[in-house]
Amino acid sequence: MGVPGGAAETLAHSDYPSICAFLEEHSGLPGPRANLELLTVAAQQLDTGMARRLRGEESEYLRCCGVAHLAKEFLEAGSASVQVKAQLDLTHFAADGSWRVREAVAMAGQWIGDAEPAALPEMLRAWWHHPNTLVVRAAVATICEPRLLGTEPMARLAVHCCREATEALLDIDPAQRKSPEARVLRKALGYAWSVALVADPSQLDDFLAMGGDPDLDWIVKENRSKARLRKLVER
Repeated sequence: MGVPGGAAETLAHSDYPSICAFLEEHSGLPGPRANLELLTVAAQQLDTGMARRLRGEESEYLRCCGVAHLAKEFLEAGSASVQVKAQLDLTHFAADGSWRVREAVAMAGQWIGDAEPAALPEMLRAWWHHPNTLVVRAAVATICEPRLLGTEPMARLAVHCCREATEALLDIDPAQRKSPEARVLRKALGYAWSVALVADPSQLDDFLAMGGDPDLDWIVKENRSKARLRKLVER
C-alpha cells in the first residue's frame, strides 16, 4: 500500500467528494490491513472542516481519517475550548463500535503524546476514570506505546494507567465481565502491562504478585508470556 502519489495535494486542495473517493480507493479495505500510511497523511493534510465531515461518514476508513485528524485539531488549537472539544470528540470515538475507529483514537492520542507529552496525563486520567470500559481501554492503548515511554515520568504514567485500568476491570461484577466491552479492555491489559513494565521495571515484583481473581490471573499470565517481559523476569 503506502501513500499514493499526489496524496498530500489531493487531500489539501480537492473538493469533499474527490477526497472521499481518493481515500476510499486507496484505503486497503476491504482487506486485512487498512492503509495507515495514507491515514497518517490525511490526518496531517486535511483541513478541519473536511475532517469533521469525514467523522460523520458511514465508511469506516473515512471516519478513521477524520478521527485521527483530532490530534492536529488538539495540537493546533488556538484556545483551551478548542482543545477541550477535540478531547471530548476523541472520548466519544473511543467508545465507537468499530475497532478501527478506536485504534484511530489511540493513534491520535499517541501523536499528541509525541508533540506535547505534558498534555497526556490529564487526558488519560479522564479516560481511565470513564464509566465506559472502551474509553478506559483507549487510555491503555494510547500510553502503552514504547516510543512514548523513554522518560521516567511517561514510564510511570504508563504503569499507573495500567493499574487504574485493571482496577476498573475488577470493579465490574464478574458476571458482567464477559461483555464485549470488558473483554476488549481485558485483552488490552493482556499486553499493555508488559510494555509499561519494560519501561519501568521498578513495578515488576508488585505486578507478578498480583492474583486472586480469574481475570487478573489471566492478565498476569498473558503478560508473562510476552518475550519482552520474559527477558525482564529472567534477568
